[in-house]
Amino acid sequence: MKITDVEAVILRQPALNEGIADGSQDDLVVFIHTDEGITGVGEVDSAPEAVKAVIHAPGSHAIANSLRELLIGEDPMDVERLWQKMYRGLIYVGRRGIALHAISGVDIALWDIKGKALGKPVYELLGGKKRDKVRAYASRLMPDTPTEVSEAVAQVRELGFTAVKLGWGVQGQNADHDIALATAAVEAGGDKVTVLIDSGLGYGSDAKTAIKVARAFEELGIFWIEEPFEPDEYEAYAELADTVDIRVAAGEQDTTLWGFRELIERGHVDLVQPDVTRCGGITELLRIAEFARARGVETVPHAWKSGIIKAASLHCNAVLPDAQFQEYCIAGTPINTELTFELLPIDADGNVEIPTAPGIGVTVNPEIVARYRVD
Repeated sequence: MKITDVEAVILRQPALNEGIADGSQDDLVVFIHTDEGITGVGEVDSAPEAVKAVIHAPGSHAIANSLRELLIGEDPMDVERLWQKMYRGLIYVGRRGIALHAISGVDIALWDIKGKALGKPVYELLGGKKRDKVRAYASRLMPDTPTEVSEAVAQVRELGFTAVKLGWGVQGQNADHDIALATAAVEAGGDKVTVLIDSGLGYGSDAKTAIKVARAFEELGIFWIEEPFEPDEYEAYAELADTVDIRVAAGEQDTTLWGFRELIERGHVDLVQPDVTRCGGITELLRIAEFARARGVETVPHAWKSGIIKAASLHCNAVLPDAQFQEYCIAGTPINTELTFELLPIDADGNVEIPTAPGIGVTVNPEIVARYRVD
């Protein structure tokens, strides 16, 4: 089997709210076509036009290529070798950021092809699943007021979730208000809902303020404090993590094992959150998780976009020895709710099942692609 084309398709809903941190308003979907009629699908949670350029734009020399040029004519079954070929072929384009985001989407699509060709779900190709389902946490933006937080958590309980993450929004502007929002979430959740807080980079590099907030979160029983600082503020991360007992989580902005090694060794974080559509794909996420586990650091994949990233993350969670949560975006955007035919619902216990169909186990709805496609 040979790759005949690599297609990067931009999707975007008609009206964007650029003032909120909701990446499910647009998308970059990767389709890899083969001479045997099998098409693999992947996704990238990034700046769509920039990623599409990395995939489609003509290269200029041996290590400044486009991914499409690198892959046409290759055997899609040789996923790990193609990862190395893509990484080396983009060294001048970038060893982190957009270049790795593009590799991520392609890598997911390659695993999808391999699973479909062999008639197996991806988790079987990764060593076999250790679980059939994963506890899901509802992931949504943080409302502005305690009253709105209480209402949001009540809605999540009604949907059947046993955990919720509230992120970004107004956090970081006033520590006392941040604590009040978290307090409302815990009170609304009671003993039925575990609360996680994503501070959305709100404290910049201000470890003193973050320590104050984190200690209050500890008393409330918040499960983790996520991304309190800008991604490269390793010293602030280390000061916070070395001072408080609550889990300090980070990593959705990071790429490659080398990037996560720095976050772990310099930032002393307790839990890493590689995003399968950014960090380097399924191939690299599992290497990151193995490295983290060897150093006593937990891994919970970040996943905010559509059914594609949910499915790819679930296959990773299926094989991770220490899997504990599946992030579950509940944004009402059409890309999140309609892009794949499979909706991957949660069950009565708040868990989501690992897809068992060949490949990553979801099918893209062509009508939704046509409706929101940007040419």
